[in-house]
Amino acid sequence: MRVLYRYFLILIACASILFGIQIPNFVDQYEKRLDAHFLEVQNNLRGYQEIADRHCGGSMEVLIKKHEESEDRALREETEPIRNIYKRYLSFQSERGSLETGLAGKIAFIIAKGDRTLINETYINYSFTIPLNQSAVLSGVLSAAFVLVVVELLLLALSRLFRSPRRRFTLPSGGWR
Repeated sequence: MRVLYRYFLILIACASILFGIQIPNFVDQYEKRLDAHFLEVQNNLRGYQEIADRHCGGSMEVLIKKHEESEDRALREETEPIRNIYKRYLSFQSERGSLETGLAGKIAFIIAKGDRTLINETYINYSFTIPLNQSAVLSGVLSAAFVLVVVELLLLALSRLFRSPRRRFTLPSGGWR
């Protein structure tokens, strides 16, 4: 039984390493997807930004407000699409700035505050590779160590939970005779 347990741990370690090696590549693909969306929304906003530069001192907020307050119904209806493009631009710009850090910071940011749509797109279109650079190997080793510690702690907790209580040997009240 002990041999099976060790083989089980080896399999878990190998799977964890393979998973961990993928983490830097997933982050890289997420960043590339973010950059592509950012460039697209920046291109969509370019014409409006040029108008804002000429008539609103470069402020998109002022341009949006002018559209909102316009008496022309078509311009008022244009307000929401422009606002959405601008919000998306600001969101992607902020996210790009937040990803200008080390791998651990990028992972933490994507998990905690990453754009869920982009995460899902990256996951669906993810292409598995085995990059053997320093960050991939470190990520794989740390993933394996983390998973193995969790498995060991879980098994320890389960064994203590289901272990039969030990009987304590007590001396008779009169002692040995």
